[in-house]
Amino acid sequence: MSLRLIILFLLSVPFARAQQLSEFNAQRIQTDQNLMLGLGSWATANFVVSGIGWATTNPEGEAHYFHQMNVMWNTVNLGLAIPGYIKAKKASTALSLGETVKSQYETEKIFLFNTGLDIGYMAGGLLLRSETKSNLSKEAMYRGYGNSLLLQGGFLFVFDLTACIIHSRHRTKKLNPLLEGISLSSSASGVGLKWEL
Repeated sequence: MSLRLIILFLLSVPFARAQQLSEFNAQRIQTDQNLMLGLGSWATANFVVSGIGWATTNPEGEAHYFHQMNVMWNTVNLGLAIPGYIKAKKASTALSLGETVKSQYETEKIFLFNTGLDIGYMAGGLLLRSETKSNLSKEAMYRGYGNSLLLQGGFLFVFDLTACIIHSRHRTKKLNPLLEGISLSSSASGVGLKWEL
């Protein structure tokens, strides 16, 4: 092998690694965009269906309160989906290895943390429903709000858990193999990071 080919090979390896990182980040960002579009679509559908329901049901009935809570809840969902989509749309794929790893794990942690919150929302829905036994004057409100929290919390639980699994699988399949070739070494002159080819 000629010296020119050896030099060309050695120069192409870092470029190939950078290209792999860029592709990984592009896929992660596209996943985030799709997830935010899904959340925004859910919120919009709830606005339409529950907006109509809120306006047309008996103001003292359980369905009225159910639709009312759905509209309020999805105001928050839409308030998260739109900025989340814009942030993902503007995100850069040109991250270093360290920035990529940090961003990946932060994303997974956020969705996992949100999954725990979603369980709390569903528990709150069950608590409201149980209050109907001791507070008959607000039975319709508690039951309507409770059912809404169960629905919205249940959706968000599935959404956040699915998002966490998607990102985790993407990391396992695409990022972990890149990290396996990295090792830390030390010598008298200092500490170095070695990326095996």
